[in-house]
Amino acid sequence: MLRLLPEWKDANVVRTRNPKILDECDIIVDVGAQYDPSRHRYDHHQREFTDTLDENHKVTKLSSAGLIYKHFGRQVIQKVLDTNDTQLVEKLFYLIYKKFIEAVDANDNGVARFGNAKPLYEESTSLAARVGSLNPTWNETDVDVQARFFKASQMAGQEFLDCLNYYAKSWLPSRVIVESAFKKRVEETADERIILFDGFCPWKSHLFEIEEEQKCKPILFAIYPDSNGSWRVQAVPAHPDSFESRLGLLNEWRGVRDDKLSEISGIKDCIFVHAAGFIGGNKTKEGALEMAKKTIQVAGVDKN
Repeated sequence: MLRLLPEWKDANVVRTRNPKILDECDIIVDVGAQYDPSRHRYDHHQREFTDTLDENHKVTKLSSAGLIYKHFGRQVIQKVLDTNDTQLVEKLFYLIYKKFIEAVDANDNGVARFGNAKPLYEESTSLAARVGSLNPTWNETDVDVQARFFKASQMAGQEFLDCLNYYAKSWLPSRVIVESAFKKRVEETADERIILFDGFCPWKSHLFEIEEEQKCKPILFAIYPDSNGSWRVQAVPAHPDSFESRLGLLNEWRGVRDDKLSEISGIKDCIFVHAAGFIGGNKTKEGALEMAKKTIQVAGVDKN
């Protein structure tokens, strides 16, 4: 992250805990047992250290990654995106913390994502797991630890950039599209519980925000075209990170395809419905919309 800024881009990285060598460094990260921004000392291992990002983030204590982000994150965002838009930088600063940095802080400080609940499966593909896999195993010899460190640093740095660019250049611009579709949903679908998009965009998290802002009834289905020229009908999840839908497509359609699905549903041009019922496909926009409407009708969901 620091190397994305002009003043640190050519900095020489020294890995040591030797106090005499550390005293000669311009900036110290994750070692040294000191947190003093005035002298660029950014360690979080001290017993008395309890800092979080701000008053709105009281659960996750900062790791050294979070400390660097707290003090340099806005500058990094401004530099990478080449922008002087302070409102954009501020919005992205908190968004990228939520979507990327906080997980690093939590993992480093032992903050469980699900509290005391037992995970249903192992997560071994996260950034933390992939970085951890670069540590030498107990029976490896002649390992170039320095090379492994820089490989991990490059991987984490690239993922940070990918995250920032995605939210700045793809996710944020899609908000306007979701707002427009939300306003026109009754006109387009004749049902306020169905939203129609003319093209695919990241819509879920924006939709939840808009629903909260507008205090409206929950939207149940989204209709949008896919890359093959067909149309998808997707159930809105119960919450942004949920695999459970507010209302899944009908049970008797699930796992059925093509002509058989059209026969069972009474809707022309059906392509599929996923076995879990959260998404289906139809060759036409009208067919996808009918799949959503019929599900709502059969489920007995009251418009009022």
